Formats: sequence, C-alpha cells, structure tokens
Amino acid sequence: MSVITYRQALRDTLRAEMVRDENVYVIGEEIGLFEGSYKITEGLLKEFGPKRVRDTPIAEEGFVGAAVGSAMLGLRPVVELMTINFSLLAIDQIINHAAKIYGMFGGQTSVPMVIRTPGGGGQQLGATHSQNIELFYSFIPGLKVMAPSTPAEASSMLRAAVRDDDPVLFLENLGLYNSKGEVPDDYAEPENDNVATIGRAGVAREGSDITLIGYSRMASVATQVAEKLAEEDISVEVVDLRSLRPLDRQTFVDSVKKTGSAVICEDDWLTYGIGAEIAASIQEGAFDYLDAPVRRVAMAEVPMPYAKPLETAALPGVESISTAIKETLSAVGKRVG
Repeated sequence: MSVITYRQALRDTLRAEMVRDENVYVIGEEIGLFEGSYKITEGLLKEFGPKRVRDTPIAEEGFVGAAVGSAMLGLRPVVELMTINFSLLAIDQIINHAAKIYGMFGGQTSVPMVIRTPGGGGQQLGATHSQNIELFYSFIPGLKVMAPSTPAEASSMLRAAVRDDDPVLFLENLGLYNSKGEVPDDYAEPENDNVATIGRAGVAREGSDITLIGYSRMASVATQVAEKLAEEDISVEVVDLRSLRPLDRQTFVDSVKKTGSAVICEDDWLTYGIGAEIAASIQEGAFDYLDAPVRRVAMAEVPMPYAKPLETAALPGVESISTAIKETLSAVGKRVG
C-alpha cells in the first residue's frame, strides 16, 4: 500500500482513465495551462494536448452544455467546475438535460459524463463560495451523486464514475484535498479494475454503542470522533455513505438495528437536509430497534461567515458531534465517560 493525498489520488486516477480510454477528455476553466485551481489536472495538457484538455471561458452553462452534447455522441467528458457554487450557473444543463435525456428519449442515447466539483466551508471563502448544495442534485432522478471521503475512495469511485453510462456529480470537499490515506500500489495503473460500486455505503469503523453516519468530509470527521470516544470506552460504528444517489439505505439501517441509536452529521444546513432523508429512512427501516430519537448535527442556519472564528463556530466538528453522541447514549441509560 502507498500513502498519498486525496488530491494525488484524483489526479493520478483521472490520468489513468484518459490513458485507458481515448474517449475520455477533460473540460473546464483554467484546467490546461494553469493546471486547475486545485491542481487535479496538473500535467494533463502537456501529456494529452489541447484536444483532450479543453480550457473554457468563464461560462459554466456553455461548457457543461457542450459536455452533455459530446457525451450524447459517444465521448466521456469529465467536467471540472471550480466550485459547486458555480454549478448554479449550469443547473439547467445538469438537471433538465444531463439527467433527463436518457429517459426522455427512451434510452436511445445515454449521457456518460462526470462533473467534478469541490464544495464546503472552512477555507474563509465567504458565503457564496462555501456551500454544500449537493441536496439540489441528490433530489434529481437520472443523476448519480458520489461523495468520497478518503484517497482510496476518491480513486475507486472516480474510476467508477468515468466508466458509468449515466451522468455523475462527483463531490470533492475542499478540506479533503490535502488529507492522506492508503491506496493500493497499482491505483494509478490504466489497467486497474478496482472500480467502486456506485450506490454502496461502507462501514468505516465497527462499533456497538451507537451509529454515526456521514459523507465526504463529515465521514472523515466521524472517524476522528469514533477514535476519540474509543478512549472513553464508547464504541462508535461509523457509516460512510459514499453515494447520495443512489442512497444505500440498507447499510445504515442494518447498523442502527445493531447499535440501537444513531447520530447523523453533515456539512450543510439542518433544515430539509440530506440528514433528514437519512433520519426518515431509519425511522422507516429500524423504528422498532431505536432506543432513542435520531440526532442530527449540522452547520448553523446562516450564510457562511467569512471571519475565521465565526466560520469555525458555524461548522460541525468533533466536539459538537461527540456531545450529541454522549447525550443520546445518556438518554437511554448507557454509561458515557
């Protein structure tokens, strides 16, 4: 196994898929000469040339629409949107075209495209550049929405997204790019067939006292919480959703049936959030197994502040999640601390 960053896992896997399939190309703002705002496309222009590494104007609706058209004609575009916030400028192309073409035309043509885009707060980028608005897209049939939390997941899930015949929104949290983790030594080989199953969650850490559910950066934070609470003899089972559409309800429902309680953490607003969907699914699938109400931990219901202390206070973290877990366990008479 090798230890690499999340950023490197994405870059090397994207290159490997371009080597493997000549129909794969990348398109977006500043991904060529500048090599991408987050350096995921570093070296690709030099290796593959401007035909397969397409720099675009600042025109999200236009280049996402061009990618949809090229996918209909047999290519496999990987679109880089500088942030998920800018996807709002292309939301018509994503929701009304990419997601619907296969169904509207009776399966005569598919749209095999990937839209890679980072989101999330914590970087002091202000309210309009710090959002996690994946809920908009997870709501839409016809789209697949993936949210890897580790370098290994980033590699196997990007490979799956590029090879899939449906449009995939591929979420990358800004706070994860420099995080490190183990990957197989051959992760960057074009012939690598370690392809994730889209729509399958995973148990990142086994436990017996309570289930903690998260995705993307929050899955990583959830693991930190579990490690911290293990020192206090609290056994936390961590479920990493990995995919938001399709959503693997069975994995987290089975976990809650085992532990009897659940806390959901998400890097987004509580109201109408993805956590609400998870909580409803637990109520439907594991109600008779619950020893306590499902708890949700999310960011403050405000536009993200710019000032660092306020931004930090607005985001969920290890302490707020740990507190929710202890309060839930105390409510059912389980010893904590």
